Amino acid sequence: MNLILQGGDIAAAELASLAKLTAASRIEERGERVFALINAAPHPDIAPWARAHKSDFGFVPDGRTLYDCGLFVTDMDSTLITIECIDEIADMFGLKAEVSKITEAAMRGELDFSESLRRRVSLLAGLDESALMRVYDERLQLSPGAPRLMEALKKAGITTVLVSGGFTFFTERLKSRLGFDHAYANTLEVAGGKLTGRVLGGIVDADKKRTVLLEQKEALRLKKEAIIAAGDGANDLKMLSEAGVSVAYRAKPVVREQAAYAIDFCGLDGILNWFEPA
Repeated sequence: MNLILQGGDIAAAELASLAKLTAASRIEERGERVFALINAAPHPDIAPWARAHKSDFGFVPDGRTLYDCGLFVTDMDSTLITIECIDEIADMFGLKAEVSKITEAAMRGELDFSESLRRRVSLLAGLDESALMRVYDERLQLSPGAPRLMEALKKAGITTVLVSGGFTFFTERLKSRLGFDHAYANTLEVAGGKLTGRVLGGIVDADKKRTVLLEQKEALRLKKEAIIAAGDGANDLKMLSEAGVSVAYRAKPVVREQAAYAIDFCGLDGILNWFEPA
């Protein structure tokens, strides 16, 4: 296995020290602030070392390329984009603090996601529908590296899926903007140009996210090892558990603990550094 380090300013002497600690056979520079410690062995001091140097790390099999994968599935809020859309919508109604508190509890796994979503959406009843476009235009930003990641995935012929506990108003626009093959999310009910405080149809929750991934896996006839999935909250865990390359992106502790890889300092395109050039 090779140990990939990315991000942070790492002095040559410090890198050499880590290579010795992990009994790596050599060090390869694979990009700007990206290093591979070849044939490195796990060590309990790697994680604290990486945190101290603001560096993301992960062990990867030798020779794995992006072309070995066939499916990428990602969450939207706080993963593909930097905001929680429902929190920003609530801010238009002067309710951001109240809604954000529920959002955080749900993402930590302390509340049932479906119930928490219905509670949050109910607080938005009466809000003008135009607030959604204001959030998209004025507040929604892509996470660093998202466009570069999507470009590389499409070049490699990988099917891309956006699945969110958020809303179709945003996922459909991002699907078009970034070229996703599929997008799934919840639909806000609107009547007379205002939000009713209800969601139409079933909720896209943890089980639905997992189901979407498994349906794509079956359709594409892929093995688990050929699937990349990214998320940040507890409602992403079931989906992440079905991916060979599961990514906790700037995630809650419960997600970082269970995912194969974590990105806390780099952008989403840091995923690419876990694969060797084809």
